[in-house]
Amino acid sequence: QVRLVESGGASVQAGGSLRLSCAASRHMYAYLAWFRQAPGKEREGVAVIGSDGWTRTADSVKGRFAISQFNAINTLYLQMNSLKPEDSAVYYCAADFSGRGWSLREADFGDWGQGTQVTVSS
Repeated sequence: QVRLVESGGASVQAGGSLRLSCAASRHMYAYLAWFRQAPGKEREGVAVIGSDGWTRTADSVKGRFAISQFNAINTLYLQMNSLKPEDSAVYYCAADFSGRGWSLREADFGDWGQGTQVTVSS
């Protein structure tokens, strides 16, 4: 297991930017990902990164969000640009040790952070 702690959530105006961070207690995971959940909606995958740097981004945020990691300090990032009100949600970071996380499916991730709130106002 790995302990994940997100930070960086805030309230911003539409069109603004935020960078979320997720500190992991250890490395050796296969994939790290960001998910989000808005009130009344299911949790959805936003972006995933493999230990080799491979990335995948959901169509809903492609071109606006970018996932990256800094392995030396076991930290995952999500750079969010051109934010829209529909991006408002609790954002969670998650870790996969099984190697199936490339799919960006919630069920393939076994360790989760507590979440950080992002609110985008119009």
